[in-house]
Amino acid sequence: MRILLTNDDGINATGLKVLETIAQDVAGPSGEVWTVAPAFEQSGVAHSISLVHPTLLSQQGPRRFAAEGTPADCVMAGLHVVLKDTPPDLVLSGVNRGNNAGQNAAYSGTLGAAMEGALQGARAIALSQYFGPENRDLADPFEAAATHGAAVVRALMDEANWTASGFRTFYNVNFPPVSAAAVKGLQVAPQGTRETPSHSVAAHVGPNGRRYLWANGAPQQEPMDQGTDVQANLDGYIAVTPMRADFTAHDLLNDLKIRLG
Repeated sequence: MRILLTNDDGINATGLKVLETIAQDVAGPSGEVWTVAPAFEQSGVAHSISLVHPTLLSQQGPRRFAAEGTPADCVMAGLHVVLKDTPPDLVLSGVNRGNNAGQNAAYSGTLGAAMEGALQGARAIALSQYFGPENRDLADPFEAAATHGAAVVRALMDEANWTASGFRTFYNVNFPPVSAAAVKGLQVAPQGTRETPSHSVAAHVGPNGRRYLWANGAPQQEPMDQGTDVQANLDGYIAVTPMRADFTAHDLLNDLKIRLG
């Protein structure tokens, strides 16, 4: 098996090292693990791509490349340049430092990479590690992902529906904010909606007298509706959500046709 890795935290991120271990386990001794990751952190860029300027691609080592672009750029670089003649069997993105559940999914470069993989016709999975008071001070706060990640990826590869027609499915995996031993199992859950926005900005005046805006996050430990990805994680379960790059509100199509005559 040949696996392409990327992330949005950058090529030197701890979570990418965790993902490399997961991928090597899944690929097996005869498999290949390739990495094309952002040269610098690209958190919050969602599914953006570099349309108006070129992307520098440099080789960092055997099967390891850094791109001065977004996670989606990295996936395209991997598929169309690095592995052009030997396409991967799977694209893995992560392991993100922090959850990509609820509204966070809309901002996530980790999910943007998996979405691009699906749009390019590849099987793709995004993996993220929820942080909270039960795991952030562990010697390895990625412990849950590191311990259970390979099994989840194998289960999805073997059992999930990888729809080939229309918008292809990709999968969003969030590991709970607990130790590996405290993980209760796996739940398939829809993307939830927190009552408060995930992000805001605040204005600050810099030393040069100019006003700058700094992004702020919202609390990540607030409970929400049962059965959602966020609540599954807060309850100690790995949350798996099937996703597609289809933004159509299908449930409103007929209603809108009637309203607009």
